[in-house]
This record gives sequence, structure tokens and C-alpha cells, in this order.
Amino acid sequence: MKKPEAAVTTVDLKSVHRDHIEYAAKVAVDNPYPTPLPICDITYVLKSDGRVIAHGAIPDPGSIKASGQTLLEVPVKVPHSILVSLVKDIGRDWDIDYELELGLVIDLPVFGNFTIPLSSKGEVKLPTLSDVFSSKK
Repeated sequence: MKKPEAAVTTVDLKSVHRDHIEYAAKVAVDNPYPTPLPICDITYVLKSDGRVIAHGAIPDPGSIKASGQTLLEVPVKVPHSILVSLVKDIGRDWDIDYELELGLVIDLPVFGNFTIPLSSKGEVKLPTLSDVFSSKK
């Protein structure tokens, strides 16, 4: 029996706040079933240089549409204080190398809760001064 599948498509800067930077992880989820599937929660862990720099959970983020693909946006908040500790990596190219681990907990009929584990590695840019001053948050 087929099960839902998911993949992280991008991780980008979303917004800059006084106490944190928010990134958006975009996730594409394919549902092979003819009925929508509720997502119980989404958990995330963002690592850089082997250290956890952000983690959290999003309870009850909605549903995956029936017989198709749903794009989800997972907000990841990184405190400024953590970024300061990554100065060595940041100083080279104004980005951070990251590893993002996500868990999508889906309520499957008959099976019960099913977790789709996802992992993505890459580089994500830090905000520039113009990003900071143009932000209204």
C-alpha cells in the first residue's frame, strides 16, 4: 500500500525581527489517497556545524489535500544570539551551512499516526543590512 511522501524543496530567509531571524522551509507532500490527511504536527531541528541552532514543533498545521501535492511552509526561528556563536562560518561567505531535520506526523486511516522523516542540507543566506532596515517587524 502506498504511503504519503515528502521532500524539502527550499529553505529561504523569510523575515528579520528584533530578537530572531525567521527562515521558511518549503515542503512538498504527495498524498496518494482519495481523502485529505490531517497533519498532527510538524517537528523541526536546524543544525549548523553539528550544533542545534533551532528546534520546535508546529501543532495541527492543517491537512494534505486528497490525491495530489500540498506545499507546506515550516517557519524556523533562529535567535540572534545563536548566530553570533556561528561567526566563523558566517564570516567566510555570509551564509550558514545547515542541516534541517523535519518530522511530519500524519494521521493515516487504519495505520494511525505515521511520521515522514525528512532531512535537507545546504546553505542559507543571512540577512543583509538592507533586509534588516527594510523589515517592518
